[in-house]
Amino acid sequence: MSGSRAAVRYAKAILSFALEQSKEVQVNDDMLLISTTIEESEDLQLLLSSPIIKSELKKATINEVFASKISSLTTGLINLLIDNKRLPIINDVAKKYTLLYDNLKGIEVAKVTTAIPLTETLTKQVLSKVKEITGKEATIENIIDPNIIGGFILRIGDVQYNASIANKLQGLKRQFESES
Repeated sequence: MSGSRAAVRYAKAILSFALEQSKEVQVNDDMLLISTTIEESEDLQLLLSSPIIKSELKKATINEVFASKISSLTTGLINLLIDNKRLPIINDVAKKYTLLYDNLKGIEVAKVTTAIPLTETLTKQVLSKVKEITGKEATIENIIDPNIIGGFILRIGDVQYNASIANKLQGLKRQFESES
């Protein structure tokens, strides 16, 4: 079984369990914290993915990092992942949980690809535009891709709007080629 499929299964299980106990919001906050922390720490990423480092050390480190910050449900999930030797997929589980939670709550995920990270002001503008277009609340996933040169690519569900400089240059190239 692939890591992604396993991550979805763990995420569905913890969401179901959290819903039974009416703690889905708290667990979602935990998952956002876990995902953000792992993505911001290269050392933590290396620790989790290393087959050389013993599970006990990984468990101690994870417990130290998230000790009083996460709920008992999330701590139980981490312990289960450790017992099943699946701790390296914890970030995937956290992301999948957040997607499932957002879907459950009717929150859209807007993927915005930019050449540089979005500022807080631009993020707010994009969120208001997405709400205007879809009529739903949204969260932003900012993907950095210097290849688009400038502008942005906005993807909401199946709809994509490409306002990148690279796309405009490609359009000009096609136009010149068709005219020659």
